[in-house]
Parts: sequence; C-alpha cells; structure tokens
Amino acid sequence: MINELLKKIINEEYDISYDEAMELVEADITELLNGANKLRKIFCGDYVELCSIIDAKCGKCSEDCKFCAQSAHHKTQIVSHLLYSYDEILKLAKENESEGVHRYSLVTSGRGMSGEEFKNVINIYKKLKKDTNIKLCASLGIINKEQLQDLKKEGVMRYHHNLESSREFYSKICTTHSYDERIATIKNAQDVGLEVCSGGIIGMGESFEDRVNLAIELKELKIMSIPINVLMPIKGTPLENQKSLSSEEILRTIAIFRFLNPKADIRLAGGRNKLQNYGQKAFISGASATITGNYLTTSGNGIKNDIELLKSLGLKVN
Repeated sequence: MINELLKKIINEEYDISYDEAMELVEADITELLNGANKLRKIFCGDYVELCSIIDAKCGKCSEDCKFCAQSAHHKTQIVSHLLYSYDEILKLAKENESEGVHRYSLVTSGRGMSGEEFKNVINIYKKLKKDTNIKLCASLGIINKEQLQDLKKEGVMRYHHNLESSREFYSKICTTHSYDERIATIKNAQDVGLEVCSGGIIGMGESFEDRVNLAIELKELKIMSIPINVLMPIKGTPLENQKSLSSEEILRTIAIFRFLNPKADIRLAGGRNKLQNYGQKAFISGASATITGNYLTTSGNGIKNDIELLKSLGLKVN
C-alpha cells in the first residue's frame, strides 16, 4: 500500500484521502518512516531550515488553553514578564543569526495585541529589519488584517498561528476563543501576502483521527510550514498528568503529516526531547525543519548541537 501511495504522490501529485491516511496508522512502521523520508528528500531535499523564537512577552494570558503554562486560568510556576526591550530582543537575534539560524520570531502571550503594545512591537520589527539579516516571523495571537499588513510592511515574512488540534477536539482544550477565529487569522495573513506557519500539539489526549483531520485542514489551507509540538505536561495545567506518547507514535504522526502534506516543511517543535537524541530519527522520517534553541516555557537543544546532529545525518543547514 505504501509503495502505491508513494508512486501516486510523486508521479501524479496525488492527495491521499482520509481513509488512506488512516490506513497508515496501522502500516508497518519501518515502511512508513522510509516512505516519509523518501517524500521529504524528493520534495524538500536535504536542506533543513532552522528557526528560533523569543518569548517576547510571557504569562498572564486571558485564554484558557489547557496545555499552556502561560494561561492566567492555571496555577503554574511560570515567571511572567512584559514585552522585552529592543536591546534584549536584538541580542538574541544577533546571536542566533551568527550561529546559522535562518528565521527569528517574537512570540507574545495573550489573545492578541493592540494599542501602544502593538505599536511597540511594530517599532521593534522596524529596527530588526535594519539591524539584522535574519528572516523575521511573528506570533502575536489573534490580530486583524490591518495589523498583519503593518507587520509585513516592517519586514515580517511569515506569521505563525497554530490550529493546535482538529476542529472536533478543539473545544476540549480551549473555550475562550473558537477554531474559526484561528482559521480567520490564518486567512487574513495569507490575504495580505504573508507566509503562514501553522501546526499543532500532539499528546493532549486526541486520537489519530484528530491528527489526520488536523493535517488535512492544514493541507486545505495550503500551509507550507507545519510545526508539530509534542505535549510537555506542565505542573499546574489541566494536562499535567497526561500520559506521554511513545517514540513510535510520535514518529508515525510526523510521517503521516508528511504523506498528507508532501511539499510542506514538517517542523519539529516543542517536545523534541521526547524522542531519542532530540528527534534525530524524525529527520529521516519526514521532518524537514526544526525550531532550535529554547522554546517558550521549556528548554530545547542547543543550536550548535542541532547543526552537528543534522550534519551527522548528511543533511544541510545552509
């Protein structure tokens, strides 16, 4: 079955169906991962894109996402802070750029941004565009089309806004904003000419059906950068006791996302340490990009370590 699907995808640019994707859930794991790696090599080559983030504003979020340590609805040990100064943001951007990272994104807590706070962020991007050569991304929550146009004007190339889960599962993890609001933000970003990065989190109690539905939703939205996070249960959140996924289930999920989105960058994100050697096998199982350095509220692998890991697999980072 896998070989037949590979031929269709490679030769006919065939979009596999929901039923075919669900068959991959039971497929031989070695054949599946090898097939996903073949698709990765054909459609993305051996180049791995590295991006990094800074938690430019952290904590005290009004939204009730059950997985998130930054929600004001949960009692976690997170240290909140207001928007970092430009000097702090520039320092990390310069460090990451010098180490070979390709993209850099400000990530802010909260439903969205407005007023003086958004003006401050725009000013930061305006300066970053002049002071660095790194590609700029933004992850500022639910914002409107005019704000997205302002970001593009000041050098932002890509807007990040995860769907997080399937539509069917979403109400189980968040009730303070809707799935449709997330989709509207993505479409607004696309309408103003921004690239979009959007994916989700696995290991929250969702089924494989949910993961397949998420991958299909992203395909229909024509998303070309799809981060896959693995839940890191954080004490104080409603998901603190969620059972961890096995390495095989994580790798199977990544591979299925590749089969459903063969031309997109499937990006390893938070929770990489749930896999051996920070996800080394994932890069030969369908993944073609990664967030490097630290994440929002958890630690990641070092940039130099990531580059060495990728080169050991015969992959290129620049």
